[in-house]
This record gives sequence, C-alpha cells and structure tokens, in this order.
Amino acid sequence: MPRPSNVFPRVTDRDLPFAARASGASIWDSSGKHYLDGSGGAIVVGVGHGDEQVVEAMARQASSMAYAHGTQFTSESLERYASRVAPLLPLEGARIYPVSGGSEAVETALKIARAYHVAAGRPGKHKVIARLGSYHGNTRGALDASGRAALRRPYSAWLGPAVHVPAVYEYRCPWDTHDSACGARHAEQLDRVIREQGPENVACFIAEPVVGAALGAVAPPPDLWPAVQEVCRAHEVLVIADEVMTGFGRTGRWFGSDHWGLRPDILTAGKGVTSGYWPFGFAAASGAVFDIIAPGGFVHGFTYSHSAVGAAVADAVLTRLLDDDLVEESRRKGERLLALLDDALGDHPRVGDIRGLGLMIGVELVADRSSKRPFPRSERITEQVVAAAKAGGLLVYPSAGGAEAGDGDVIMLGPPFVITDDELAELVELLRRALGSVPGLRNAGSE
Repeated sequence: MPRPSNVFPRVTDRDLPFAARASGASIWDSSGKHYLDGSGGAIVVGVGHGDEQVVEAMARQASSMAYAHGTQFTSESLERYASRVAPLLPLEGARIYPVSGGSEAVETALKIARAYHVAAGRPGKHKVIARLGSYHGNTRGALDASGRAALRRPYSAWLGPAVHVPAVYEYRCPWDTHDSACGARHAEQLDRVIREQGPENVACFIAEPVVGAALGAVAPPPDLWPAVQEVCRAHEVLVIADEVMTGFGRTGRWFGSDHWGLRPDILTAGKGVTSGYWPFGFAAASGAVFDIIAPGGFVHGFTYSHSAVGAAVADAVLTRLLDDDLVEESRRKGERLLALLDDALGDHPRVGDIRGLGLMIGVELVADRSSKRPFPRSERITEQVVAAAKAGGLLVYPSAGGAEAGDGDVIMLGPPFVITDDELAELVELLRRALGSVPGLRNAGSE
C-alpha cells in the first residue's frame, strides 16, 4: 500500500524514495542510496546537478525581484538572456516568448502559427500536421499534435483536429527500398496530405528534429529535413521544430535542427534550457513571423511567462554550456557511450538497435532480433528494466509502445553532459546487469 500522503503523485502504483541531494551525475535518496543519473531525469539535466553558479544566479535574481507581470514590465535578466540565446537559434532575427516548460512552449508555438496566418490575411489556415510516433506535450493542443497513442487514448474525446503523417522510424522503415531516398518519400507523403487537406487550410507542420520519448532517440534520414522544408515553403506552411528534448546540446549540436541545416519558422525549447533548475522554456519565432504578428498583437499569455528568475537561471545555464564547452562534451561523450554500449550489448540477442546523437541514446529491445519482432506490451519489458536498473543504482528513461500495435520497448539514456568517462563505463555495466535480471531478457543469454 502507498504511504499516507496529500500529494497527487506522478505514479500511483508504488511508493517513491525521497530525493535528498544531487551533484554532477549523481542523486542520493534520504536513506543514503546512490543513483547514477543515466537519463538526466526526463532527458533534462545537461550542466549537472548542484551547480553553484546556477543556484547563485537564481538566488540573486529572486532576492532583487522575483516576479513582475509580463504585461507590466520586462526585466534585465530576460532581455540579457534573449540577446544571448537568439544568435544561437536556427532562426533569423529570433524573438523568444518565455513560458514555464515544453508543453506551454508548444501551445504557444501553435498559436503563433495561427496568429501569423490570420495577420497575413490567410484566416483559413488553421490545421496542424504532425507525425505519428511523436510527442509534443500534455496540454490539450500539444497532446492533439502528439502521435503517441497511449497518451492520447484517455483524452481522445477531447482531441481530433490535428492530422498525422507516418512516423520517421528508420529501424522499422516499412519500405522495401529502405536507404533509398527515405526522406524524400516522407516529404512526398507530407506534400500529399497538405494537398488533401487543402494548402489554404494548413497552418503548420510540427515535428521533433530527432524523435525523443515517443520512439526513443530516432534520427531521420539525412535527406528528410531539406525536403520537408521545401514542401512546407511551397505551400506557405510554417515549420515548427520541437526542440524541447533535442535543444541546448543534447544531440551534440546546439539544436537538433543544426545537424541538417533546418531553419524553422518557429522553435520550441524546454528541459535543457534551465537544466532542471527552474520550470522554464520558450517558443521562438523568426523575425519575419514576429513582424507580421506584432502590429495587431498576440492574444495569448500565462501568469508565469516572461519570468525574470527563469531567465536568470537560463542565462546561467547558457554560460555554463559555453564556458565549459559542454555541447562538444555531449557530442564526444555520446560517441563514447554508443561505442561502450555496442561493445557490451551489440551482440545481445534481445537488443535490436542502439542509436542516438550526442547524449540522447536509445536501446531498443526486441523479442526476435532477426525479424525485429517486438515484445508484447503486456509483458512490460521496459518497466521491468527501468525498475531493475533503479534497484541497481541506475536511473534510465522509458520509451514504450512505438512499434506495431502499440508494442515496443526502448530504454533511453541521456545523462548530464558533465558525466565522467568512468561513470559512462559504470552506466553501461549497470544497464547490462539490469537487462540480465529481467527474465525475458536473461533467458536470451544476457549473463
């Protein structure tokens, strides 16, 4: 039975330990047990736990001015942060709209797209196109855009307007001609759907540059984003790059878009913006989009948007990323982690794929390696591995249900960029042991 509590928890089927302290890539609970944070929480923590400079920046801003409403004041911390982060974004003349996290950022981005078309004299453009096998957040508009069936199902009666195109999932590519212009074929499908819906009705296309939690660190074919961008430009459909998980160095570049030269019209950010130190994210619009919207105003807002403290924390995290070259560290350590995983698990009969960019990595588990047949979701392989890893002192992140019929199991890794090389080796060994302790995996010869 769960312990008595007045908290409505994230999980209701088990008691959780109390997190007591954290430093670098480590967390300790109140009993003193140590956990290696192999996932940065929910692929959030980049600069590491317990960074004194970030905490000091938070305290300085909070002590001088903690809150002022965004319609009444701006703040030095917000203006400074916007001026520093804008040149790093893959948009021209970026304007950032700060919010409290990724879901709010996506809601804001969708409204920006709609407001842009209305202001531009195209009021019919209202439809959102997204991908199956995607995740964009848990607010209603963000969830509607998401293509993750298990998360949509309880709220399906409230959802519906978004249109979805097939997932980009290279490991499970459905085409016999895989590796032959897959990106172009996906772009052709998007073009067909836009034409079917009517270009005069489609406002935007939203997608993650690298698919995160829904499929587990799935990178696209290299020809995808240039072709998709060309299709969207031809139909005056805005491109929204959801960089909530992939941004701020997670994939070994500042943004996932940078790997393929993607220049979106709107970008969303969260998670790594403040590395978990403050609930903060933003939607960024290009200068061209902002200039169309600005004269008539933007009907939108949140009580805690444009936070001075959040901006101060984000600025301190940005400084840490720059000063310690942590984006490059993410790239280097990601390559090392992939090599270690391949050495330890590459021949495992239940490991179908090891993939990722930077320190955003997925390990896909399968019932049959030759056919790529997934385990039935009812076996809850992902949940068993996550629990076994935690019992052994390793925190990993689950990604389940991305394969056919809602089956599929992926373990995601996304440790802080400050993780040491020795800790990377420890991470892989702890994961190997966790796989070996799960009956459906152990019986395949993982020990």
